[in-house]
Amino acid sequence: MDVKVYTSSGCTWCSRTKELLERANITDYTEILWSDLSGDDQETFKTTYPEAQGFPVVFVDDSFVGGLVPFAKLLLEKGLVSAPKK
Repeated sequence: MDVKVYTSSGCTWCSRTKELLERANITDYTEILWSDLSGDDQETFKTTYPEAQGFPVVFVDDSFVGGLVPFAKLLLEKGLVSAPKK
């Protein structure tokens, strides 16, 4: 599974996404810090993925997944993490 995560500095949801990756034993992923992208690259990204409204933005195998919740659901479906016990 090839995972790419676009993050923003100080983003709580980004930190939780990285914790989720750790829980799923996915250590080989690419993190792209939004502020490291050029203005042109940011504009291209926003035009290409208008559905990405905040951070994090997760891609799996080059397919847009969404943020933390859709990514967590995907990992649950694949059996890579389990839901917390109530």
